[in-house]
Amino acid sequence: MASFNKVILMGNLTRDPELRTAPSGAKVCDFSLAISENWLDKSTGQTREVVCYVDVNVWNRAAENCAQYLAKGRGVLVEGRLQMDQWTTQQGEKRSRLRVRADTVQFLPQGQRREDGAAPAAPQPAASAPMADAPISAQPISSVDDPDDLPF
Repeated sequence: MASFNKVILMGNLTRDPELRTAPSGAKVCDFSLAISENWLDKSTGQTREVVCYVDVNVWNRAAENCAQYLAKGRGVLVEGRLQMDQWTTQQGEKRSRLRVRADTVQFLPQGQRREDGAAPAAPQPAASAPMADAPISAQPISSVDDPDDLPF
């Protein structure tokens, strides 16, 4: 049977990213995302919110970029895959967790506040993380004015 493992998440960092070096010498950046889901409770008429927290790790040049440019509260769009970590504690208990190994991380614009403290009316275009070692398909595509100019 074929399998497919792809995750796309958008959220805000819950802490500053942590950069470390793996035993192989590769750079690894770890951070956690908070992903909010809001809905209107029909019975009470109040807005409800549930937050999902997800651990993410990024490797190589992208890891260095994330560590340099991201900070707690910053919004990102992450594309990657789920991976299961399993280990045994010193007390002999088996533990496991799911996390996302990011293939690409796109930095979202920071919300600039108006003088009255409100968020801007229109969102700004997203700035993407420089991914020097990412495949060409992972690079953002600019908008095209004339659809006849598309190569496909």
